[in-house]
Amino acid sequence: MIRAAIVGATGYAGAELVRILCAHPEVTITTVTSRQFAGQRFDRVFPALAGRVELVCEALADERIGAGADVVFTALPHKMPMGLAPLILDRGCRIVDLSADFRFNDAAVYAAAYQPHASPGLLAEAVYGLSEVFTERIRGARLIGNPGCYPTSVLLPLYPLLKGGLIEAEGIVVDSKSGVSGAGRSPSLSVHFCEVNDSFKAYKVAAHRHAPEMEVYAGQAAGRPARITFVPHLVPMTRGMLSTIYARPLPGVSARGVRQCLEAFYAGRPFIRLRPEGMPPDTLHVRGTNACDIGWVHDERNRRLILMSAIDNLVKGAAGQAVQNMNLMFGLEESEGLRQTPWPV
Repeated sequence: MIRAAIVGATGYAGAELVRILCAHPEVTITTVTSRQFAGQRFDRVFPALAGRVELVCEALADERIGAGADVVFTALPHKMPMGLAPLILDRGCRIVDLSADFRFNDAAVYAAAYQPHASPGLLAEAVYGLSEVFTERIRGARLIGNPGCYPTSVLLPLYPLLKGGLIEAEGIVVDSKSGVSGAGRSPSLSVHFCEVNDSFKAYKVAAHRHAPEMEVYAGQAAGRPARITFVPHLVPMTRGMLSTIYARPLPGVSARGVRQCLEAFYAGRPFIRLRPEGMPPDTLHVRGTNACDIGWVHDERNRRLILMSAIDNLVKGAAGQAVQNMNLMFGLEESEGLRQTPWPV
């Protein structure tokens, strides 16, 4: 059995990790930590898991972190995991980090989007955990930077098409909508019920910190710099994410060619579902699952390829992909513990 510790278990992503891992047939959860709920039983904080998880939340302590664990999931705010990672790795544990701290191999790029990095020496070995794209590197990794939710929803449709030379790398426009859980569990005015109910609004237009993450890996796929205009929106639902991506197809590209490219790239991958023509992705159809549904329309009149993707921001966009990466790291089937059947309605 793989012994797993979850640091930051009472945030939304951390709680989703607990939900998934408590039912994983190859995992035992050894430790859950929480700053706010230290000393309380986890199932008192999240009563939905009563009878499934009876662990008591521990305070985060350097001398305990990673003790008795094979893998540590760090579901903490940005900046915290970079300080903990050297200690965890020195204890022989592997890490799947759900913050942004290890998503970039270049410390300067990270600093421009977030803040100076406290452990820049680890960035070279950190592997970006976009599971279906960097599978082989993930298998041999001891430190994974789990992708952001928005980049996951954008890169999964884009990466094969950029790598295959079907679309231009510049002038890409991304319009994404996210449920409120993407803002995290800490209370703030912007996600107060009265502020989000009956509201639909854009935020951080062309200034969101996930845009550099998209551009770095889109550029790697294309073999040249990518330029992406990113506009995120907040919608009044708990979970779910829908991204619509507008790109310029190269001459000769057809909707059939797009399907062939995506089918070839994602052949045998259980969580990528290519939608039939006329059935665009819907957040309802991926809710609670690790699936990413992808659809597209070739607007020939305007020479646009319109890509659409739907994910659950807490699962494929966070905890589910983290568990998928753990599975790959430990030589398990990537779908182990993640075979939840989607809800029909």
